[in-house]
Amino acid sequence: MIDQLRHRRVPLIGDGGGWWSFVHVEDAATATVAAVEHGRAGSIYNIVDDEPAQVREWLPVLAGILGARPPFHVPAWLGRLLAGEHVVSMMTEVREARTPRRGRS
Repeated sequence: MIDQLRHRRVPLIGDGGGWWSFVHVEDAATATVAAVEHGRAGSIYNIVDDEPAQVREWLPVLAGILGARPPFHVPAWLGRLLAGEHVVSMMTEVREARTPRRGRS
């Protein structure tokens, strides 16, 4: 994806309202070890960051970090033709996962 973004081949699709979480590999490994050592058998754990971001926020920033021009914007209907329904959904509809706070449910 990085090389594609550098060459402006990753467009911002639709409203870019999909939420993505980014987790550093070391944080994911630490969380996995904690789940294995202290979790309950049969439980499912969702490892996410504390600050998910919408595609319309992080994609242009990542392009800038890479020294690339901002991504093109394409409407969702065109995104469906070019990339498929799954990619459009990831760019526009996916909702963030949040880490539960202690004392809250």
